[in-house]
Amino acid sequence: MQLSNKDMLEIIGYFASALIGISLGLIGGGGSILTVPVLVYLFHQDAVLSTSYSLFIVGTTSLIGAYPKFKEGMIDVKTAIVFGVPSLIAVYLTRLLLVPAIPLTVFTVGNLVVSKSLFMLLLFAVLMVIAAYSMIRSNGKERIPVPKNERTYNYPIIILEGLFVGTLTGMVGAGGGFLIIPALVLLSGLPMKEAVGTSLLIIAVKSLIGFLGDLGHYELNWNLLSSVTLIAVIGIFVGNSLSKKFDGAKLKKGFGWFVLVTGVYIIIKETVLK
Repeated sequence: MQLSNKDMLEIIGYFASALIGISLGLIGGGGSILTVPVLVYLFHQDAVLSTSYSLFIVGTTSLIGAYPKFKEGMIDVKTAIVFGVPSLIAVYLTRLLLVPAIPLTVFTVGNLVVSKSLFMLLLFAVLMVIAAYSMIRSNGKERIPVPKNERTYNYPIIILEGLFVGTLTGMVGAGGGFLIIPALVLLSGLPMKEAVGTSLLIIAVKSLIGFLGDLGHYELNWNLLSSVTLIAVIGIFVGNSLSKKFDGAKLKKGFGWFVLVTGVYIIIKETVLK
C-alpha cells in the first residue's frame, strides 16, 4: 500500500515528537521550540491550537522527565518555587485572557493579511531565531556554582524574569528552557545539571497551568495529543539516559543551528512565499 504525502508527514511528525523529548532530557530545553512547527507542518494543525497542544505535550513530558532528576537531587525546589510561581500566574492569565483577546485579523501589510494564526506562528518563529542564537553562542563552559548554603536570591529580578518567561510561554506555547536555564545559573548560582532539572520542573508546572487556561476555548483532538505526548515522554527517558553519556552543552550548538534554519524557513514560507 502506497502512503500519501499526508501519511508520510505524520510518520515524520511522530519521529520529530521523539526528538522533542530527547532534547528536553538531554539539554533541558530547546525541544519545546520544535513542538508548534511539528504540529503545524507535519500534523496540519492550526497555529493557535498548536500552542495549546504544545503546552500540554511539553508540560506532561517535562513533568515526567523531572521525576528522575528529583530522585537524583538535581532539582532546587526553593528556586523552582521563587521562579515558578510568578511564571505560572503569568502563563495562566495570558492563555485565559490575552490570547483569546487577539483579533482574528491582527493587521495588514500590502497584500499580506496577518491573521491571528499567522501572527502567533511568526511570533513563534522569531522566538525560535532568538533561542537558536542563545544556543549557538553558548561556549559550553559552566559558571562556577554557588554552594546551597551560600546562595542568595535577587527576588525582584527573578520574579520579573518569571513573569516575562510565563507570558512568553503563554503566547507561543514553548517552555522557554533556553531562557530559564541561564537565569537559574546566573541569578541563583545553580550548577548546570541542577539548573536543567529545576528548569524541567518549572516548565512542567507553568505549561500545564497554562493549558488549564485554554480548557473550554478550543475543541481538542485528544487522540493526536495523547499520541504525540506519549512518544515525547519516551524521548525524554532516552534523553535522560543520553545525558549521562554526552555533554549536553556541547550538543546545543548543533541543535541551535537546526532551530535557526527552521525558524528562518517559517518566516520566509509564511511571508515571502505566501
